[in-house]
Amino acid sequence: MNPTTLFDVLIVGGSAAGLSAALVLGRSRRTVLVLDAGKPANRQTPHSHSFLTRDGTPPAQLAALAHEQALAYPTVMVRSGTVTQATREDTLFSVKTATGEVFRAKRLLLATGVLDHLPDLPGFADCWGISVLHCPYCHGYEVRDQRLGVLANGDAAFEFARLLLNWSRNLTLFTNGPSTLNEAQAQTLSRLGVGLVETPLVAIPHASGLLSGLALADGRTHPLDAVFARVPFGQTSNLGEQLGCELDDWGLLKTDDFGKTSVAGVFAAGDNSTLMRQVVVAAANGTKAAAFINRELVEEAFPAS
Repeated sequence: MNPTTLFDVLIVGGSAAGLSAALVLGRSRRTVLVLDAGKPANRQTPHSHSFLTRDGTPPAQLAALAHEQALAYPTVMVRSGTVTQATREDTLFSVKTATGEVFRAKRLLLATGVLDHLPDLPGFADCWGISVLHCPYCHGYEVRDQRLGVLANGDAAFEFARLLLNWSRNLTLFTNGPSTLNEAQAQTLSRLGVGLVETPLVAIPHASGLLSGLALADGRTHPLDAVFARVPFGQTSNLGEQLGCELDDWGLLKTDDFGKTSVAGVFAAGDNSTLMRQVVVAAANGTKAAAFINRELVEEAFPAS
């Protein structure tokens, strides 16, 4: 690759959103470079669900197929690398990797995902995505009617517990300390048969990520088959902030319906810009962003007047 090569589009991130965009742009005969750090958020998850025609496929298998199909187009390139710096130079964008490589393009698509901030609870990280789960739409059916736990408190716990009752009525809420449910919420959950445990947690016993219960500070272990938890998250990289992109109240990159950020020429797709953290949603948003990027490039090359 010639260091002076100017691409139509640079895509930072090679998971569902980034590779979906690369596929569409390759089919639009755009020169595309995908820079991928190789650390997808779902790398521990055994199977990906709710993706029509690919339901139950392991994420690594999905990624391999996506790479193969995107690279079938001669104008698409995928390169391993972690992008650490992004700048705008007049109408062009420049990115620099951790190894010092520099690449330039007319448009930039950030498909960098988010980073989950897991609690410092022994066993939690080992079980994350396997038996400690964040999304019932992704994993709820596989644990239907089993002994489920919800690790949350307050309003979030109330809403999460009510949602999960559709998958299992054998449900226990763990607040990991004194409950902050209001009286009406506590009464509603009790009436619905949801158990409540306020005793702090000390560990999640497991075998290869499959938990057997939750170990409590009073010495008891509450047997369970899976736990649902929502953890804090943040941007995987600060490239959007480097470029001056606005963030929303959740800390996500603020975009319009086609992935345009607040900075002209910079787009975002995938988990870094939506609360709907599903592979199919990331792929769809990558497709939409790619189509709009191509439209901008067409209007730039062939102005109406």
